[in-house]
Amino acid sequence: MQTYKTLIAGQISQLIDSVTAEEIAGWFEYPPNPEMGDLSLPCFKLSRTLRKSPAAIADDFKQRLKLDAVDKIDSAAGYLNFHLDKEVFAGGVIRDILEQRDRYGSKNTGAGKTVVIDYSSPNIAKPFHVAHLRSTVIGHSLYRIFSFQGYSCVGINHLGDWGTQFGKLIVAYQSWGNPDSVNDGGIDELLRLYVKFHDEADRNPSLEDEARAWFAKMEQGDEEALRLWRWFVDISLKEFMRIYELLGVRFDSFAGESFYNDKMSAVVDQLKAKNLLEEDEGAWLVRLDAYDMPPALILKKDGSSLYHTRDITAALYRKETYGFDKAVYVTDYAQNLHFQQWFKVVELLGCEWSSELAHVAFGRVSMEGASLSTRKGNIVKLEAVLQQSIAKTKAIIEARNPEMENVDEVARQVGVGAVIFNDLHANRIKDIDFSWDEALNFEGETGPYLQYTHARASSVLTKAGAEAAASREGLVLTHLNHEAAFSLLKELSMFGEHVEWALNKLEPSVISRYLIGLAQAFNRFYHHCPILVQDEQAREARLALVSVTQTVLRSGMHLIGLESPEKM
Repeated sequence: MQTYKTLIAGQISQLIDSVTAEEIAGWFEYPPNPEMGDLSLPCFKLSRTLRKSPAAIADDFKQRLKLDAVDKIDSAAGYLNFHLDKEVFAGGVIRDILEQRDRYGSKNTGAGKTVVIDYSSPNIAKPFHVAHLRSTVIGHSLYRIFSFQGYSCVGINHLGDWGTQFGKLIVAYQSWGNPDSVNDGGIDELLRLYVKFHDEADRNPSLEDEARAWFAKMEQGDEEALRLWRWFVDISLKEFMRIYELLGVRFDSFAGESFYNDKMSAVVDQLKAKNLLEEDEGAWLVRLDAYDMPPALILKKDGSSLYHTRDITAALYRKETYGFDKAVYVTDYAQNLHFQQWFKVVELLGCEWSSELAHVAFGRVSMEGASLSTRKGNIVKLEAVLQQSIAKTKAIIEARNPEMENVDEVARQVGVGAVIFNDLHANRIKDIDFSWDEALNFEGETGPYLQYTHARASSVLTKAGAEAAASREGLVLTHLNHEAAFSLLKELSMFGEHVEWALNKLEPSVISRYLIGLAQAFNRFYHHCPILVQDEQAREARLALVSVTQTVLRSGMHLIGLESPEKM
């Protein structure tokens, strides 16, 4: 549809001197009722420019426009409604998808540009829980969307591997832990120690001073402090990598906060040279009163760094190293002020590229109304959710198809996909109240529904033994004139438009919702238009539509991190 939108907009722009085809294309709407047309242009925005009523403009354009791809043009109440030629339209959509295959829908607008995406970034020595899933799958989806549009992407896992929490963990380990229990218990034992520290610190606040002292030692290069810290990091990464492999998530860099430890002093010097730093009771900060924000704290009284310091240093390093055109940070909206503050500090440093920094905020996760807290041990481990989803999927598959091969692999693909899609189907800014029933629900608008639709399309093609049939020339497209087939073709034509929206809005749910609509349109077509019929012309035309639908479903699911099983 986007091709036809552009074509029609180009023709209209030739009738108007003051408006571009791109502007006009952005005004088009899709009528809710097919009887009103396939594409509609409201003429109200042109009224002042052309000094005519919207109805008169629509009437005039109706008379003057001649388009081969359009069967009929209506003028109604200031709207110009286009009814596309079904056969010309079907031929164009099918041809484009067959020619472009897995590149269909990409505009390649990012060619020659680099985007850095900072996502996941769990804290070392704390289990990977369901709240970490949001940043991980949103960021990974954005990575794939930007890549699909031709950008060179750098995915960074900015590990939370530095800070006062490590001082707390060292105190806890030395007070209540031992090497055997940590080696045997791994990250769960580290969590136990971390929770115990906070329980004890409530009764003995001096423990907080000990923790700050140990972190100061880390920043000063104390050998014992760094030895324990590295041990905690190694234990944590081992678990994280297992979960990333299960999710199918990858990164190009694991440079965490500690990576910038020897680079921060130079940044502090730059801030001082710009007269941005101000001392306040021994601490150093950047005043942001003029921008209606509290000050950005750069150094504590004991000289140790903070999140602002490390994030500013990381941004400067990434710009120098990757020369990015855009840098995206995927964290929850509770950090909105933090990012506004340090983005402003980067701007005050004189970095013109500060406008290229973007915070992709998302809603927080609660557990049946209760907030998740590592300090209190109130968490739901992500690995447990994934494994339960896989087990439930396997039981469903075995009940439906006891003879199915590769059941473990398909159960993994579908079980993991169910959890990912559950996170990505709604607008990212919405809060999520985690529910086992919803996360593992396979009915309705879900990841398994998409994957089942893809498997259904694959099954039809396999039964026909006709992967090649879909690429033959000379398809008789009158066999796709049924309203269910035409609706499916319109959905397919809008894939690229939704990818573009998703990128511009930094919103993967745009693609998730599109895919549900596409799957629903395919299933209507499947039920209303018999495919494996005796009539060879009808069979080949409909197999072609099945084939291109399978292609777009697979591409779209890939963009949101779902795999595409051939059988279910």
